[in-house]
Amino acid sequence: MFTILTFIGFTVLVAVISWLRTRHDKLDTQQGYFLAGRGLTGLVIAGSLELTNLSTEQLVGQTGQSYATNMGAMNWSVSASFALLCLAMVFLPRYLKAGITTIPEFLEQRYDSTVKRIISFLFLLGYLLTYLPTVLYSGALAFNRIFGLDELLGLTSFQTIALLCFGIGLIGAIYAIFGGLKAVAVSDTINGIGLLIGGFLVPILAICMMGGGSFIDGMKDFIANVPAEKFNSINPANALPPMVPWPVLFLGMTFNNLFYWCTNQSIIQRALAGKNLAHSQKGAIFTGFLKLVDPFFITICGLLAYRFFGDSLMGNTDAAYPMLVAKVIPAPLLGFFAAVLFGAILSSFNSALNSCVTLYTLDFHRPLINKTCDDAHLVKVGKKFGTVLAVIAICVAPFVINAPSGLYDFLQDCFGFYSMPILATVLCGFYSKRIPALAPKVTLVAHVVLYGLSHLLPNFGINVHYLWILSVLFIVDMLIMFAVGKLRPRATDFVLEDVGAVDLTPWKYAKPACVLCIVCMLAVYWLFSPLGLGSIL
Repeated sequence: MFTILTFIGFTVLVAVISWLRTRHDKLDTQQGYFLAGRGLTGLVIAGSLELTNLSTEQLVGQTGQSYATNMGAMNWSVSASFALLCLAMVFLPRYLKAGITTIPEFLEQRYDSTVKRIISFLFLLGYLLTYLPTVLYSGALAFNRIFGLDELLGLTSFQTIALLCFGIGLIGAIYAIFGGLKAVAVSDTINGIGLLIGGFLVPILAICMMGGGSFIDGMKDFIANVPAEKFNSINPANALPPMVPWPVLFLGMTFNNLFYWCTNQSIIQRALAGKNLAHSQKGAIFTGFLKLVDPFFITICGLLAYRFFGDSLMGNTDAAYPMLVAKVIPAPLLGFFAAVLFGAILSSFNSALNSCVTLYTLDFHRPLINKTCDDAHLVKVGKKFGTVLAVIAICVAPFVINAPSGLYDFLQDCFGFYSMPILATVLCGFYSKRIPALAPKVTLVAHVVLYGLSHLLPNFGINVHYLWILSVLFIVDMLIMFAVGKLRPRATDFVLEDVGAVDLTPWKYAKPACVLCIVCMLAVYWLFSPLGLGSIL
């Protein structure tokens, strides 16, 4: 009963604070509902970015990867810091100068409305069929494993997960549909603080348990009983999923992170909602530092699970994190931890759902269905569309149980169908003046065909990591863009106009903060490499 009360208490507290902070906001205008009135501060942006990214597909997926392999799973988080610095210094000044609400809106300015709608459709399809269901499924899986709800309710695992997906999806939809972006961002910030506290509790308590109550003795036990190679994050060049080959850190991994952190609507929307460029840059750079902390309360949990359970979970590596939590978190704290976990799930779900509503209403409904509708009508339409999306995602979510290579790789592999051409389209839009609208259309078709064909390679005995494939295809995509630009250039040069949406004065400490972040990133890589813990243990 105490566990249930603490869970409900913290969850209600977050909801009440979010309501108090947003109850006077105008949610019947485009900027108020979709961009929080362009009034978010750097810390709120950072908290929302971290929580939007960090959910149970990260906690469960990355822990499962590190349990099965080594610390290489941390590459998804640590290398993201570089992409966030690029977001702050390269992408945001241009996005905010254009005054956009969605990434496809920028592509319409740079290319044409057809490119905008193609990209919007790809984002919507990706969110609907992969991201939203994966977030719901991973959250339901974690809750079921931690609390043994299937046994408690006398249901099958599939039935319990379906029930949990419905509950999580319903509450997440209420936040996103009725509260707008600011309610999402405020709740993210509060849950972010809780997640850092709760997240670090897991490894700390696990190590203390190994040491009979002593953290120092637990560390000695951890070091002595986990193989040294498990602490290494640098994997061979020919490694296959779920491992990450080291050369792709500079190729496919970097390209993938640039797509996710710099062009992905659910991420970008928070940064676009900053009071000015300085606050948006602070938010992105602060998030870069936060990503360097992830290995110490996420990835390391896979190694801790290996210490407790040995190889017994190799048949279901996604169970590593929930089982570790169930083992080390004491009953009095389970309610708080469950609430924090619930908040992380809600954050990713309602953030993506809010972005879907934004994409549909601004890129499809207003320009194609009702060109003269006012903002209040647009918000009403968005709420209805969000409800439909939430229902579809809830129905699809339980079937993610059939994902072949673990949650995280499944999600990243699906993104590969459209991530590289979108990144290539945005970058060419920044740095070229004559590449025409035809170029991204040709590139998108070519990429989808080539990436689809790459999945047939194992049938011919050729096993290549999908990040290697993305490394090659991004270069191919860029070459296609430039080739079309050379053969069929625009009639006039493109000029990015400043629409005066926000103050574009950059944060005065942005450059030194970026340098410090890169130094810290290199230090983390050194720690989990053959030069650090991977060799001395």
